[in-house]
Amino acid sequence: MTARSDPRTYLFVPGNRPDRFGKALASGADAVVLDLEDAVAADAKDAARNSVRAWAAEALPGERARAVVRINDLGSPHAAADLAAAAEVGLTAVMLPKTESADDVASVRRAAPDAVVLALVESARGIAAAEEIAEAPGIVRLVFGTLDYALDLDLELEDASDGLSYAAGRLAVASRCAGIATPVGGVTPQLGDGPRLLADLAWSRRHGFGAKLCIHPAQVTAIHAALAPSTKAVERARRVLEADAGSPGAAQLDGRMIDRPVVLAARRTLARAAH
Repeated sequence: MTARSDPRTYLFVPGNRPDRFGKALASGADAVVLDLEDAVAADAKDAARNSVRAWAAEALPGERARAVVRINDLGSPHAAADLAAAAEVGLTAVMLPKTESADDVASVRRAAPDAVVLALVESARGIAAAEEIAEAPGIVRLVFGTLDYALDLDLELEDASDGLSYAAGRLAVASRCAGIATPVGGVTPQLGDGPRLLADLAWSRRHGFGAKLCIHPAQVTAIHAALAPSTKAVERARRVLEADAGSPGAAQLDGRMIDRPVVLAARRTLARAAH
C-alpha cells in the first residue's frame, strides 16, 4: 500500500516491539505511528530507538512513507535523541506530543530541519494556541489528544464529549484557516467495543475531523468502512453531477435546486468513494 496524502487512520505500534511493525503495516492503516513515547517505558527508550533505526534501514520506500515517529515531549530528556534517530534514518514525519505553541514546532524543526510535524494537542494551553500552531512552518496536521485534554480540564473520561466540543471546533477551524488537512481524532481505548468506536468517529466527523488514531488493527478496518460513502450516497452524487452537467447553475434534482455547495459535496463524495 502506498502512502495517502491525507491518511484516514494512524495506527500506533510500540517502538520497542519491532515484531509488530510488519503486522501494523499489513493492517491496511494509511499511516503507522512508531511510538517512542507512552507505549515505551523509560528504561526501554534506547532499545525502541534502535528498533526504529533498524526497521527504517531495511524498509521499502512505500513503508517508510507511511511511517510517523511519535517522539517524547520536548520537556523530556528523550526528545533530542528521538529526533536525532528519526533524522538519521530519514523518517521525516514526526508526531509531537503536548504541543502548546508554534515555538514547540520550531524547536522540532531546528533539531530536524526536514521534519514535517503532526502536532498532538492535548491541553488547554494547546487549544488556546491552536491557530498559531496550525500556521507554524512544517505543520501538516493537528491531532486531538482527547484523553489527556479531558484530564487537563477535569472532565469525566467516560462521557467527556460535551466538554470536548469547543476544543474540537477550534482545531477544525484552525486547520481549515491554515490550509492543512482536517484534524485527527483521538483514540478509542475500549477495545472490542465496535459501537463506541463508530460513535466516536461519527462525533469527530460532525466536528470537522477526517481521520482517527487507532490502537488496534481491528479498528482500522471498521473506520475505513464507516468513512466510505454508502452506495446510495454515491448514486445520488452521480445524479447530482449529471444534472448539473445538463443544466449548469440551474439544475434541479428530485424537486430541489442543485446549487454550487451541493455540486462540490457530490464531487467530494465520489472522491472518497474512489479511495
